[in-house]
Amino acid sequence: MFSGLRYAKNFSGPVCFRHAVIAPLGYETPLFKGLSEEIDCHGAPAQDLRQNPDDRKTARLSEFGEMTRAAFGFPVNRHRPEKPPNGHNVLFVRREDYLAHPRHGGKIESRLSNEQEVFDSLQTWSSNHDECKVNLINGLFAHMTMKVQVQAIQDASVIIGAHGAGLTHIVSALPKTVILEIISSRFRRPHFQLIARWKGLEYHAINLDGSFAEPAVVIDRLKSIMKSLGC
Repeated sequence: MFSGLRYAKNFSGPVCFRHAVIAPLGYETPLFKGLSEEIDCHGAPAQDLRQNPDDRKTARLSEFGEMTRAAFGFPVNRHRPEKPPNGHNVLFVRREDYLAHPRHGGKIESRLSNEQEVFDSLQTWSSNHDECKVNLINGLFAHMTMKVQVQAIQDASVIIGAHGAGLTHIVSALPKTVILEIISSRFRRPHFQLIARWKGLEYHAINLDGSFAEPAVVIDRLKSIMKSLGC
């Protein structure tokens, strides 16, 4: 999102910033509050809230997603047709292994140890899906520009992915997009469930015993989701 990055601790003297954004520490945000307490808040269109104010509903995440779409020149009020003419896009958000946060000792970590196997199985299933056309999209976000990433999110009827930063893009998803998160036992976090709720999106999760996902289980959940979409 930024052209460059520099840590404040590396400045050698006083600095004057034209603009500054001060954000709370991660553990103080509502996303982390959801670990220990229930947050009774759901997404709703801004127009509905203007007409019927409700302090248990929010349009903030939807508006943030609209701002992101507008920044890249995409239509803000776009809605997906019930039956897309070119079939339903199922976006599989990939997560490459990387040297993680220092608290992990700099060791490479994997949220989904058999990600390629799951993707290959979904690809085989989608290519043989007779009820309707399903396009499985390989979401290698690390190798895509931000604009292409946002485009892929907008075009998806279903977004699947292991718990990880790539799923943050669901703030730009269109209404009625379905989210299926695959969650390793080591990363039980409500972040994307809360984002989906605050966006008003349908959310499903597969909780793993470790980091290995049975492809058949993922396919069964996707079959159920596609059936709910009339496919």
